[in-house]
Amino acid sequence: MIKRALVFQHMDDEPPGLFGGFLRDAGAELDVVMLHRGEAVPALHPYDFLLVMGGAMDVWEDVANPWLKAEKQAIAEWTQLDRPFFGVCLGMQLLAEAMGGKVGLASAAEVGIGTVTRTGEHAFTHGLPQAFRMMQWHHAEVTELPVGAVSLAASETTAVQIMAAGDVMGGTQFHGELTPTLVKRWAQIPQYIEWLEAALGPGAYERVRAEALPLMPAMKLVSETMFRNLVAGRKLRAAA
Repeated sequence: MIKRALVFQHMDDEPPGLFGGFLRDAGAELDVVMLHRGEAVPALHPYDFLLVMGGAMDVWEDVANPWLKAEKQAIAEWTQLDRPFFGVCLGMQLLAEAMGGKVGLASAAEVGIGTVTRTGEHAFTHGLPQAFRMMQWHHAEVTELPVGAVSLAASETTAVQIMAAGDVMGGTQFHGELTPTLVKRWAQIPQYIEWLEAALGPGAYERVRAEALPLMPAMKLVSETMFRNLVAGRKLRAAA
């Protein structure tokens, strides 16, 4: 049972979203740490689950974002606790680096709805369709997997769209946390509109929103399936 979950958030408008709902439905109390606001990383031992969200910064931008150093140390410590971890976009990249992998600029940025195809079998992705559409928003990627980690899905330009490390830690390069409310909120954030138009041209937000909203039920099912698989992995370990 997940009694208490820790969330690392890196931007005001990159909240836990669907995963926060999944954790609450599982009976967990959420403690959200807004790292970009200078909030301190707490002691990790009271927590049963660590959720690390995305952000516009990159894993190597420690000077501009000095709190990244403490976050990386905390994630490295977490990997020794044998407790569930889920990372979204930047969150997955931080896990990869903490475990000895490498992250770098992607060969091509991915922004908007894209197809993800499964490339391996693992308990983390059990029950997912062979191919599915998800929201992408990144220009960096895992370029070298950590020892012991596996890539379970890819897109046309990104080799690691889903990464698993053992049976209780994993993450996604795509953004599976999004809700219709979060996508609609982008219209009120000038920086997000600017980023979308820089990547996709004028009117990008309206096009992305029109494509994304009808897909939200299917995208939620993908995220919920992976979350439940991760929790089930933890329960299996606890029962062993």
